[in-house]
Amino acid sequence: MAVELITIPCRADNYAWLLSDSASGRAALVDVPDAAPVLEVIEATGWVLDHVWLTHHHGDHIEGVAEVVAATGAQVWGAAADAHRLPPLDVALTEGAAPDFGAQKVQVIDVPGHTVGHIAYYLPGAGLAFTGDSLMSWGCGRLFEGTPAQMFASLGKLAALPPETVICSGHEYTRANGRFALSLEPDHPALRKRMAEVEATLAEGHPTLPVELATELATNPFLRSADPALARALGLAEGADPLAVFTAARSAKDRF
Repeated sequence: MAVELITIPCRADNYAWLLSDSASGRAALVDVPDAAPVLEVIEATGWVLDHVWLTHHHGDHIEGVAEVVAATGAQVWGAAADAHRLPPLDVALTEGAAPDFGAQKVQVIDVPGHTVGHIAYYLPGAGLAFTGDSLMSWGCGRLFEGTPAQMFASLGKLAALPPETVICSGHEYTRANGRFALSLEPDHPALRKRMAEVEATLAEGHPTLPVELATELATNPFLRSADPALARALGLAEGADPLAVFTAARSAKDRF
């Protein structure tokens, strides 16, 4: 089931994601940091935008919604739990919902931590997951509202997706996140290899996203909480509880 995906840079480091289901010709947009770059890409593709899918309520993900909806008539989807602080929703979603997007099913996953009403969108038929500021490229979102236990559980849900799943997150933070990972394990060969690839990609002027989940499972410290080497790097015992390892890593990243 083919889905065409376009990465749209917005603001200094945000991304919106535009996707089209080839079987139906329907298009959807994930998050709207700014309207102008999004509408420019929609016009260039000629796609008819049916849906706007929101991951969470922060302004750098929703501030362009009203203008895009006015221009396209698209329906807005978002978390029912956060409806009071999102733009007006046409479809209020809860975990386990599986609305249709053309020939695709969209699975809604609750991923609190960065905010308490954060959701992710997973398209199993296309192998795509839109994770906003929960699972990020080589990192995870800062815990502005949720607890370490909530984010740990949210990342566990995403880590359980098929490893070939393509992760589409909300920011170009890969280099900064990689520098943190290397500060913990400077001699880790997979981390060093990934950083070299990231630097080359950025030098060519290309986004470092999307990224395969398999890459995140191998290199993202927030998905490696059960790895004894990471526990040692954080000054914890090799048998430390994975939640304790995650909490220590998140605290270290906040201070980095």
